[in-house]
Amino acid sequence: MKLVELVEAGDVAGVVRELGELTPDQRAACAAELASHREAIARRENTAETIAALFAAQLGCQVTPEATAAWLLTYRYFRVDTWTVEVLNLYPAAWRTELVAVLGEHAAVSATVFTITEHLVRDTGCPMPTSLEITLAWLVDRYDNRERPPQLLGGAPGADLLERLRADDFTPKLLPSAVARPGRFVFSRVEWLQKAVISLAAEGIVDRGELIHNLFADMVSDPPWGHHAAIVLEALALTPAEHAGVARDRATLVERPLERLLEDGTRKETAPFLAFLRALAPTPDEEALVVRDYLALLDRSLPVATYAQEVLTGLDEAGLLEPELLTEACERVLLRPEKKLVRAQLAWLGRVARREPARAGRALADAAITFGHREMTLQEQALKLVAKHLKAADDSVLTELRTAAEQLSPGLSARAAELFGTAEALGTAEDAATGQPYADVLPAVPEPRPVPGPIATAAEVVQEVAAVVANDRDVVAFERALDGLVRHAHLDRTALAEALKPVMRREPKSRVDWVQSDLYDVAGAVRGDEPRPRAVLMHRAVHINRTTPSRSHSLAGSMLAARLTEAMDVIESGTQPFLLAVPTLATGALDAAVLVERVSALDGLGVTPAPVDLAQALLRVTPTADQQVLRAAEKLGSDAGRRLARWLREGGPAHQDSEPKGWPHCKPPKPASQGWWTPARPGVVMDPPLPQVAASLIGPYVGNQGLADPMAPFWVAQLPHHREELMARDYFEPRMSQQGWPRNLPFVVESGGPAGYSVHLALALGLIWQTDGDAVVDAVLVLAARKQLDTDLLGRQLEALLNRGWAFADKASGSLRTAAETGAYATVWSVLEAALPGLLGDTPVRGAATMLALAVECASRSGAKGEIPEVTALADRKGSSQALKNARLLRDTLR
Repeated sequence: MKLVELVEAGDVAGVVRELGELTPDQRAACAAELASHREAIARRENTAETIAALFAAQLGCQVTPEATAAWLLTYRYFRVDTWTVEVLNLYPAAWRTELVAVLGEHAAVSATVFTITEHLVRDTGCPMPTSLEITLAWLVDRYDNRERPPQLLGGAPGADLLERLRADDFTPKLLPSAVARPGRFVFSRVEWLQKAVISLAAEGIVDRGELIHNLFADMVSDPPWGHHAAIVLEALALTPAEHAGVARDRATLVERPLERLLEDGTRKETAPFLAFLRALAPTPDEEALVVRDYLALLDRSLPVATYAQEVLTGLDEAGLLEPELLTEACERVLLRPEKKLVRAQLAWLGRVARREPARAGRALADAAITFGHREMTLQEQALKLVAKHLKAADDSVLTELRTAAEQLSPGLSARAAELFGTAEALGTAEDAATGQPYADVLPAVPEPRPVPGPIATAAEVVQEVAAVVANDRDVVAFERALDGLVRHAHLDRTALAEALKPVMRREPKSRVDWVQSDLYDVAGAVRGDEPRPRAVLMHRAVHINRTTPSRSHSLAGSMLAARLTEAMDVIESGTQPFLLAVPTLATGALDAAVLVERVSALDGLGVTPAPVDLAQALLRVTPTADQQVLRAAEKLGSDAGRRLARWLREGGPAHQDSEPKGWPHCKPPKPASQGWWTPARPGVVMDPPLPQVAASLIGPYVGNQGLADPMAPFWVAQLPHHREELMARDYFEPRMSQQGWPRNLPFVVESGGPAGYSVHLALALGLIWQTDGDAVVDAVLVLAARKQLDTDLLGRQLEALLNRGWAFADKASGSLRTAAETGAYATVWSVLEAALPGLLGDTPVRGAATMLALAVECASRSGAKGEIPEVTALADRKGSSQALKNARLLRDTLR
């Protein structure tokens, strides 16, 4: 057939000529063959000309209006071009008019279908269909304003949609029809459409009353997304009469966003519903009907609570809020941490006291709730408010105020005593019950948890391995499981391999660094399974690290990997029946007597311990002065025994100071210079040498470029008597991972060895960043309880870091406040006493006011005295900033 040949050639013009030479019946006869040819074309890559020729041929072979309409609705996304007009012009005007009518009845929202329909309407003069689909397609077409081929009639002039609709002769017919028809058209999710319709309603082209009625009817039947609804309602700009006319609909619409806000969520999640509520603009009378909901919203996230506070303030000003509900609102808000919210609530109470003197007493009692706030600046604002309106307070209110004042920061207690007539200032530095001088209440020093003995059965080994694979942070479980795999593989490897089968079904989560859950690969080696790629990589990395420090993994991770691969080798050879390095305490420490017994047992069997296992055992062994243990060690005859005896005799590697050169020392402490003080990283050369992976942990610094993951508890357990050397590595450099390591600080402070510059630097960074803040505070308190916290050093480190330009003084104050409120006011004061001089220069650091407020409370409660010249100098300056006010309070407290 010639049409098929022309299609294959991509000859669109030839197709149109051939169609013109055929009769309608001849064209109809070609339709089936062209449909079959379309299936063949669809299975291969074609040129744009071939596709256009096929469309032209198929369109021309639909010889009835119904068939043509059906074809256009099936293939409604092709590009309309000159050939489309030429093919349609093969049919008489009456036929084309009928096609328009059929398309109007069955049309879809399609740019192609509308473009053809509009051309036919303008070409034949027939009426434009008013179906919903045609109307929507018309609006989209006018918005897009696509350029049409020269022979294609349609479009409207104008720079934007509104201008084009004003100039379009279809607008007077199609737009009122659309507005009159209820349904999703009126409240489409396309804001530009509503804005244009609203503008034309103002010009009288559509009925504004009908538009408003249908708009709200649509919203009630199908509640919209908040931001979109707000945009449209703001554009609609209801008059007071129109606003009142849709009161019932608005009351219904308010319910859904209120319900959603009660569920709360992130700022992004709640913002659309807040926007919708604001746009609905319920009246005070309408809001009063759901006042309990607004009160409940005060407990939600800050944006939601702020909105609820605004609504309740409006209700109160309108006389629609009962006094007890205002009190409830204060109880919900005034102890919240968000300062802006609390200040707004106090301002509301101030307006109440001024506006209605009869309610002033109740308002002051409500304001006194703030006396229990942890932020002294807010306490002070509430105290000023009470002082301003105190004349309105009767005796019952004064009694409430005196009781509430007991919660005030000691720095404000004298002022409260003067205002309320209390006998003496509150918050003295003596224990009210015993009359004894103040002393910190620090946590009990935790006793290291003993490690249970060897695992007795293969079933228990399986349980421990499964626990480690699921949670790789438990050092004790890992050490017992690793030893258990070695022990029970030596006793009955076949039975252990069979028991391990369930554990192998689920691989642990893969990490960049080597972690304890990689014990999974040791279990796989017991079973003789095909090693997973990570295990192959581990073996390759360990082989390289025998002579060269790791550049791809952490030093601690490399040590762990060496132990794991060595355990696989031990299991395969069957030579060593157990491991030496299993600790006796959860800190990783290994009792010297136990290690001597283990080495003696291997000597008795004629077994030479694996070198990395021995190195880890030596790094863990606790120094001892027990002469019986030392004599037993001296009797060991093997190389490993002689190495152990010498290690114990010399007390292990000497402790190394990490304090950087030039760090200031003096009493009182001299402020540290601004900037980052990198810890010194000395190292001790062992003789005889340890394996490279073990030597890297404590020997000369070799860098640590493999810190892709944060530190883990097992890092600390590898050096249980050398925490300072551990923390002196570059774990805190900005290029390294800074997420997750603070949670390990409790393990560090419970470990052994001196706590010097690097341990305190880790605490200072943790206090500033507030990442895993509870763990950092616990670490500070435990170190203080162990009498190992150098508060001067910690304070000067905080000062140096904050002076470096990090605007984290507020965060540091928050962390220190948490520590103080546990009962460690004196400890925290000692830290602040060292930090403040360097933070209160000509321009105090940002957040100094918060730190000074905490200092006032700590100094007052602990009874600290003694002038700090920098505080006095700041207090003597002129001004009324919060930093100056707090400096004056601190100066007076220290006198």
